[in-house]
Amino acid sequence: QVQLVESGGGAVQAGGSLRLSCAASGRTFSRFSMGWFRQAPGKEREFVAASNWSWNGSRSYYADSVKGRFTISRDDAKNTVYLQMNSLKPEDTAVYYCAARDSDKTTYDAWGQGTQVTVSS
Repeated sequence: QVQLVESGGGAVQAGGSLRLSCAASGRTFSRFSMGWFRQAPGKEREFVAASNWSWNGSRSYYADSVKGRFTISRDDAKNTVYLQMNSLKPEDTAVYYCAARDSDKTTYDAWGQGTQVTVSS
């Protein structure tokens, strides 16, 4: 089982920026498809962004709520995926989770412990 360790959460003001990191170990990172999810108190966990591996390179996907503000990227040499969050809004406040799946699968089967992001008005 792949292990994921998240970092970079914290408190920022609305309009600010934050970068989350997720370090992976245990399996071949370059062929993982990676995702970021978030969960606010009392709310369902929701998809934020994904970096999906393919033979012709990874592709990025975003939830409509973060499109144009968040950017997912990966550094295979460091076995790390990032989520750059710009123009943060109070509604972005949540625990953010990194997830991984084998690229021949359709569901994520490994999750990090989560990191808190708090955006104040």
